[in-house]
Amino acid sequence: MDYLKAFVVGGLICAAVQVLMEKTKLLPGRIMVILVMTGAVLGFLGIYEPFAEWAGAGASIPLLGFGNTLWKGVKEGLETAGVLGLFKGGLTASAAGISGALIFGYLGSLLFKPKMKD
Repeated sequence: MDYLKAFVVGGLICAAVQVLMEKTKLLPGRIMVILVMTGAVLGFLGIYEPFAEWAGAGASIPLLGFGNTLWKGVKEGLETAGVLGLFKGGLTASAAGISGALIFGYLGSLLFKPKMKD
């Protein structure tokens, strides 16, 4: 049942983003920023954690989850390092995910020989 719940929640998030892309003139980069900021704001309000626990990977994998991870890092950084934690907390919390994306993206480019679009 957990897999089904994660699939449905993740699909609904993706469907909402697709509607935003189709019905507005927002560019994909701006929609991505909206998703990250929404995750951070929901984390700040204390809404995201219970939602992510209920929905599982369907809520924690998309960009909403990345925004929440940034928020948790900033919150922890503020508690431990003060104002400096405001700047380094989010990067510290999300460094593994960002590094993984860069490393696997690079490995994928070595394996599949990417080409520029015409």
